This record gives sequence, C-alpha cells and structure tokens, in this order.
Amino acid sequence: MNTSTQLIPTTLPLQDRSLLRDACYINGQWVKANSGAMQSIHNPATHELVGRVPICGEIETRDAIQSAHLAMQEWSAGTAAERAKVLRRWYELMLENMNDLAVILTSEQGKPIIEARSEVKYGASFIEWFGEEAKRMYGDVIPTHMKDRRLIVLRQPVGVVAAITPWNFPIAMITRKCAPALAAGCSMVCKPSPETPLSALALAELAHRAGVPPGVFNVVTGDAIKIGGEMTRNELVRKLSFTGSTRTGVLLATQCAATLKKVSLELGGNAPFIVFDDADIDAAIAGAIISKFRNSGQTCVCTNRFLVQAGIHDTFVEKLSHAVVKLKVGNGMLEDTIQGPLINQHAVEKVEAHIADALKQGARIITGGKRHSLGGTYFEPTVIKDVTSAMRMAREETFGPVAPIFKFSTEAEALQMANATEFGLAAYVYTKDMGRAWRVTEQIETGMVGINVGLISTEIAPFGGIKMSGIGREGSKYGLDDYTELKYMCMGLS
Repeated sequence: MNTSTQLIPTTLPLQDRSLLRDACYINGQWVKANSGAMQSIHNPATHELVGRVPICGEIETRDAIQSAHLAMQEWSAGTAAERAKVLRRWYELMLENMNDLAVILTSEQGKPIIEARSEVKYGASFIEWFGEEAKRMYGDVIPTHMKDRRLIVLRQPVGVVAAITPWNFPIAMITRKCAPALAAGCSMVCKPSPETPLSALALAELAHRAGVPPGVFNVVTGDAIKIGGEMTRNELVRKLSFTGSTRTGVLLATQCAATLKKVSLELGGNAPFIVFDDADIDAAIAGAIISKFRNSGQTCVCTNRFLVQAGIHDTFVEKLSHAVVKLKVGNGMLEDTIQGPLINQHAVEKVEAHIADALKQGARIITGGKRHSLGGTYFEPTVIKDVTSAMRMAREETFGPVAPIFKFSTEAEALQMANATEFGLAAYVYTKDMGRAWRVTEQIETGMVGINVGLISTEIAPFGGIKMSGIGREGSKYGLDDYTELKYMCMGLS
C-alpha cells in the first residue's frame, strides 16, 4: 500500500491547509492508488484546479474492507459512552473548522458559501445526534410464554458498512450514514462521488483527529464500477447504504442480493408542491423559493412540479416570477450569491432538454429558460407555465433551477396528479384548511410531507421515501435500525 502523501498547493482561503488531502484514508493512513493514477477536481464556477485524488479500484477497496472488519471487533466491544465521546469530538471539530469545510465544499461542488456553511452544520448535527442515540440502543424483554423461560431481544451492529454518497450534499450525505453506523458499533468504508471527493477526505482528517480508531472509518476514491463492485460482492460487507439515482440504486441492490446484504437506498424524487386556493400565497412563494432553488435545484427533495389551484394560479405565477428574477446568480464563494453553477455540462443539457420538450408541447417560459450570461454551467432561474402531464418534466427529475407550474381544479385532481409518478420521496402542501392538510397528507404517496413549509430536513426526523424513491430511513431515532440486527435470546431457568 502506497502511503506517501503531501499537502496540495492551493489558493483556497483555508486556515488549515491540512484539510485538503490528495490521498485516500484507509486503516488510519493516507494512501495513494497502487497504480499511482490520480483524478483532477475542478471548481464548476471557475474551472480552476482545486485538487487531485487517487483513482483506486478493487484492491484498495478490499484493503479498506478488511481493515474495517478487523477494526470493528474492538470498536463494537467498547461501550456506547466511549463511542459517543469520540463522535462528540468529531462533531466539535466539524464546527470548529466550519469555514474551511465550507470553502472546500463550495470549491468542488459550486453551491453558495452560505449554503455550504449550513450543510456543514447540518452534517455535524447527525454526528451529535447519533452519538447520543448510541446510549439509547435499547433491546426488549418479552413477557414469557413459559414459566421457566425468559425472552430477551438484543440489538447488535450489522457489520461492516459500505456507503456510496452523491455530489449534491458531499458532507451531509456522508455523516447521515457514518454517524448511525459508528454509533451502533459498525465500521464503514465510504466511496464519495468523483465530483466531490475532497469534502469526504476533509471529514476523514477530522475523524482521525477526533480519535476514531484506524479502520473504523475509511474513504476510498476512484473508479465507481470497480469500487462499487468490490463493495457489493465482498462477503465481509454486511450492509450497503446508497444515495443517488434510482437506476444505480436498483443495480446496486441487485448486486447485493447474491450475498443478502442489508440495503438502504435514498433515490430519485419527483416532489409535488401543491398550493390550494386558500393558501397564504406569500408563505407559499417563500417556501417555493427554498424548496425549488436551494442548491440550484439539485436536491433530491426539491420541488419538481408546482401544482396550483385555478383560483390563485395566475397570482402565484406572477409572484413566483418576481421572486425568481431577484435571485443572484454567481460564484458560490461570493457572500451575496443565491444560486451557483450546476455541477457539470450534463446537468445543463438535461435542463435544456426538459425545457425544449415542454416548449414543443405548448408550455410558456415566464422568466429565465436559458444558459446564464456568466457562461460555463450557470443557468438562469426559470419559471415555466402551462405544463402538462405529457411533458418530460412531469415524469422525470429535472435536477435544476426550473419551476414548472401545472394547474388543477379540485382536491381529487391534485392528489391524482401528485401521485402520478413512480417516485415517492417528498411532497409539499400549502393550505389553511387543516382538515384538507390531513386528508391530502395521508393520501399522498411519499415518505415525507411538508405542510406550509418548504424545508423539511432535520437530523431528528426520519428521511426517506417509498416506491422507486428508496428503502429505509436516515436520521431520527429510527436511523439506527438499518445499522443493527436483532438477536433473540431464549433463556431456560431450570
């Protein structure tokens, strides 16, 4: 294993340059790929080189898995309080280094620095939360069926966990997985997105400083097919957690079936944002902006379809357009930027294809609709009306700053439109009628619903979807469940 590493020369405004790493983190050491191959990471806003990371494959991943397997034996044998203490220190280090982590995140991902700081705090919250939840990983005593027996249920760590994480939240999607895994007594091997590996390596550096033992948390960068293939077929891995596209999630689940791994999948979405005639329109507009345009529309729970009742449709379109025009587009490193660039040219092309398809079938652009004058992967915040269910953006996740507006007449029609999708991650409902709020929420086929709010994610609530949007839940007291197995003990007293 090649353990040579060095600090990356950088112009980034970092207080601690040692957070910017050019090596993978395996068994407590910084290592390069056996082949020596490296991948360059560029800023999507400026195209400047941010850093380089190793292109690893099966061999390095296998080493990391073996290290995790051996390290877990001692880690899981410790007390919950001991694990909680280490996680607490990791959480504190994330907050102490929040600005540097945000700079690295924005530089490789593009989101506004203000959003990046929020993500660091959000990501750290999972480490704090699950450090405390480790102390509450209770079992059960079952009332016995026979006088001379006692029935007990224990919760034990599932084993080595493999995690594959996306580029849109490169810090929070890691901590949302590793925090419950480590709290439960598992060890982890993480493969971050090839677009945003530097944030993951910075987290590994802080985990090292926090006292996470060698092998308990590992980060391997490189070839997605080779690394993912080793993760899914290696028998030492007992669980895989993935956040990303539905297509990739189905493939990974299929590959995991051969060894019957436990699987958690947080996949694509097609979130409806339903606005009824009696809604507070100004509150709905505020919710729409944060739900649709946060991270340039590149979130799995962001609104993909605005369903607006006929009585307020025109007013909503006008007010949303006025609000969207005011969004400042620019380099994420600038404090006043509200919308940064899209992650790459493929993302821009997908947005353009969805808009072109809608226009061809009769939709009309109210504002935006094209690449931004800044060039690169910047795209204008867009509002488009007269959208119908026949258009691609009604069925597919656009993942960009486009707000398509559909019109409906009745509550039943709104529900039919909302549920007319294979996805079921998140939904949003705006109404002053609490009876309607209950009825609609209970009938919407999603795992999460925001009622008169456009931002629903928090470490204390379960995050996840149904249908083709995934399996399992992350965050909250339920978040430990996917990282534990139940062991039943039948004790004879005679």
